Amino acid sequence: MNIFPNFCLVFNRDIVIMYAVTFKIAITTLNYPMESDETLTQAKAAQPTSAVLPEDLARIRAWHQPIVLIGLMGAGKSTVGRRLARATQRQFVDSDEEIEQAAACSISDIFAIHGEPIFRDLEQRVIFRLMEKSERVLATGGGAWMQPDIRARIKERALSVWLKADLDVLVDRVERRNHRPLLESGDKRTILNTLMHDRYPIYSQADITIESGDGPHDDVVEKVLLAVSDYVKQAT
Repeated sequence: MNIFPNFCLVFNRDIVIMYAVTFKIAITTLNYPMESDETLTQAKAAQPTSAVLPEDLARIRAWHQPIVLIGLMGAGKSTVGRRLARATQRQFVDSDEEIEQAAACSISDIFAIHGEPIFRDLEQRVIFRLMEKSERVLATGGGAWMQPDIRARIKERALSVWLKADLDVLVDRVERRNHRPLLESGDKRTILNTLMHDRYPIYSQADITIESGDGPHDDVVEKVLLAVSDYVKQAT
């Protein structure tokens, strides 16, 4: 809930920038606390499937880089990410959720009040902060990987996994939830098809690509675990 009418509070790690509906008002410092690590102590290893061996999980747990999930809205980044984090005993963070918590308002409100450029600036600062800790699985928004600075930082300091889904799967999933600012201006299928055309060639630069179909999310998690284990094995 936004405590200031007509305002969104946009927090960075130590900075809170207050924007009015049409112009910036003031900048002041704030000691904004980092996110809790309680989920790390609460995490328990998921039981490996028939294909995922204990040595695969051990190899991933010993890999000291964040695992960053990219892909379009509806690809399953948050759901897969939470299960992946449990299996690898890492902390799960969702950049969109962190942005909303920091800004004290929804992403839809940030887009509506300030526009996409302000959102992208905040998104970059939040993702850079979240990547400061290595023992994490980070789910990013669909447009994050399209930002050159974010993409470069992830390539430098993390292992990137693209969850790739076809159009029908994406449309079916986003129809269930109505909080996607980029989908509020027209037909969802048409918009998603355009986004796929524009973004998939850039998404393909990720370290790993995993097909995220309409089957159980656990199947996708298993594929991610096996692919990440193989990637780490070759890299070490």
